[in-house]
Amino acid sequence: MDHESQHFAFERYCDLAAERFGGQVVAFNDEFFAPAENLLKPAAPIFDPDRYTDRGKWMDGWETRRRRDPGHDWCVVRFGAPGEPRGVVIDTSHFRGNHPARASLDACVSETDSLEDTDWATLLGEVELEPDTSNPFELDATEAYTHVRLNIYPDGGVARLRVHGLVRPDWRHISGEIDLLAAHHGGRAIGCSDAFFSQPRNLLLPGKSIGMFDGWETRRRRGPGHDWVVVRLGRRGVISALQVDTHHFKGNYPAACSVELLDVDSDADEFDAPDGEWAELLPRTELQADSEHRFDVPESTLRVATHLRLNIYPDGGVARFRAFGTPAKAELS
Repeated sequence: MDHESQHFAFERYCDLAAERFGGQVVAFNDEFFAPAENLLKPAAPIFDPDRYTDRGKWMDGWETRRRRDPGHDWCVVRFGAPGEPRGVVIDTSHFRGNHPARASLDACVSETDSLEDTDWATLLGEVELEPDTSNPFELDATEAYTHVRLNIYPDGGVARLRVHGLVRPDWRHISGEIDLLAAHHGGRAIGCSDAFFSQPRNLLLPGKSIGMFDGWETRRRRGPGHDWVVVRLGRRGVISALQVDTHHFKGNYPAACSVELLDVDSDADEFDAPDGEWAELLPRTELQADSEHRFDVPESTLRVATHLRLNIYPDGGVARFRAFGTPAKAELS
């Protein structure tokens, strides 16, 4: 089965549980055969038929021992930032005779990882799981959560857990100049011309990229035009500097880029690019391979924005896209 070919609509949202996003396994009841932390690894799960440990077959996922008493196994994950889950993928890749029969997903809000007296909400009731596949389930959370608990019935192995949703930062604790596009601040990619090799949502992840797969890369353009991505700021703001990072892209970086801005009054969560008159923020500028480029915005051209459009000429890969600035004050609205 080609696990890489499966994509689901809710995957356009940030993976709140991803290790790269700061997600972390904070509790579990058992990990006898394989550690729970594997659930959040960025790479697709692999299978090595010849690899064994002193406890049995090595598996690229989380696997518990065979349960001989009542109950079920579970694992708790803290999100990288609070968010509203829109969908979950419970990936049982390579687990065939040892996958869980069923699973469910709970969520809670907590400022700490001490969850003994926490009230859990059910995001996904018990559902059947298929072996050796990505098991997708849509969710309709209407509030932000900080933790999820994956329950498996009664035991077994899960390769990866992806919980995609809207980031809902606590703006009471965010101040000063920030990256208004950062995924942790609610920034997200809402449209692009092409995402053949990797998804534009990677542009907004924290830290340096860890490989070409961890950025946004388009196919080779054979006709006229250029590629682009539209990103929505986590909060309407004034941008004072841009960063376009081509880290890891050496023979496939764009020759140049430009950036446009848009200021629209919209709180919609849809992914359609907004209507409006785009204004130039950064003129077409040459780029270098495997480099971090910073562009300061002249004070005379500072403007409020809600969306940016990054144009790349003609195609290629970008690792990270940042927009540093401050949330807009009332007098700038």
